[in-house]
Amino acid sequence: MRLTGGLKVSRNSRQSSENGAFLTISVCTGTGADCVCTRRTKTLPNVKSLRDETSLPKKTNVRSLLTALSLLLLAVLPIMAVPGKPAKTRAAAPASTKRLLLAHYMPWFQAKPFSQTWGWHWTMNHYNPDHVVNGKRDAPSHYYPLIGLYDSNDPDALQCQVLLMKLSGIDGVIFDWYGHDDTQDYGINNRNTERMIPFLRQAGLRFAICYETQTVPKEIAGGVLPEADAVAHGQRLMQWMQQNFFSTPGYLKLDNRPVLLSFGDPYYKDAQWNQILSAVQPRPLYFTESDRQVATAAVGGFDWPLPAGGTQAAFGEQDKFYHRAQNFPFFIAAAYPRFDDIYSEAGIGKSWGHVDDRNGQTYEDTLAKALQSSASIVQIVTWNDWGEGTQIEPSVEVGYRDLETTQRLRRKYLNPSFSGTAQDLRLPVKWYLLNKKFADNPQAHAKLAAFFPLVVAGHMEQARALLSIYEKQ
Repeated sequence: MRLTGGLKVSRNSRQSSENGAFLTISVCTGTGADCVCTRRTKTLPNVKSLRDETSLPKKTNVRSLLTALSLLLLAVLPIMAVPGKPAKTRAAAPASTKRLLLAHYMPWFQAKPFSQTWGWHWTMNHYNPDHVVNGKRDAPSHYYPLIGLYDSNDPDALQCQVLLMKLSGIDGVIFDWYGHDDTQDYGINNRNTERMIPFLRQAGLRFAICYETQTVPKEIAGGVLPEADAVAHGQRLMQWMQQNFFSTPGYLKLDNRPVLLSFGDPYYKDAQWNQILSAVQPRPLYFTESDRQVATAAVGGFDWPLPAGGTQAAFGEQDKFYHRAQNFPFFIAAAYPRFDDIYSEAGIGKSWGHVDDRNGQTYEDTLAKALQSSASIVQIVTWNDWGEGTQIEPSVEVGYRDLETTQRLRRKYLNPSFSGTAQDLRLPVKWYLLNKKFADNPQAHAKLAAFFPLVVAGHMEQARALLSIYEKQ
């Protein structure tokens, strides 16, 4: 492969901003008679727009020209990934539809060796992940992640998860969020949330927040928050979210308003929620769990599995939710694969109940029903709550089954041209494991970094070829 090019830029800044510059790139693949060269000429952004887009100093310098050159090279790099083969692009991204499919995501896992200690969600003060039996670490779940126990701050794990979502046809995530105060593990969870957001944006996926309001009484009980300051605390939190989440690219909006969920029984009453939500503009569209729990502050409810009465009772509760939702201005439907928590075995309390997996039929039925509903948003419960066994993230026990179901039903109900395949789903996990294998090889690690942008761009053949190089080593 050969890359040649030419760059011409006027020295006069006024002339540059009017006429711009051009970049000619020739990409040649193959050798001898099989050599094929493609020439592309691109017009560089003018100096003014370059300053606007990259926030560079007003004075045009070599750095600004290199920035422009780098941005343009990104457009042609994917075709250079595999020597001797023409690039083939297949759009693996979820198509834009009126109904969005998002996965509820837990950012709370802390694991060795990325972190120095195992976090509570991998131990529940009962299990010891340092103890390994038959290749599996001791962990609080009836299931085991296909990539092993991972850290929610590890960029390798986050990129793997984002790509699995994208290739499955999932449009984004709803973060389970405890605020940003540095108490208990709330600050760590927020850090991990902010760590994942750039990868979601790069992949063209969206995100929203589901706020755990249980944090408020816990902070009051712990002396962190005066009870008289609770509403003001909520208003400050809303303003923080406005600045850091709601107003940023990729945040989920309906009717041009940010979508906000809260989990469990709302700590705040209806009038208090109205005070809190009015602290920012535009006012968020607020959803509460299982029902419209605050009559005027919430626009509707989001469904969630209720396993206390068993499998059939849970399905009956879901039917009741759909009936109630007919009277909501908006609602969020739910799909889930099972409910199989570990709480009793871990000794932290009674089990919430059980919903059978039914060999994948529970997820098939609940997802099909949700996608055929009138909900603007469908929430998958969950991507990775391993403690409650509701995860669709690939596991040793069921593999990629639930993600393959997601692909198939997306094609059936949302986007017939969606092109993600079952074979595609295997690639991010392979990449993650290779990244760990070559963690001490900076050169290999740097080359494997090309995998994420290749998959995001839909260059699946080049992504496979890149992995195959290192699978043989």
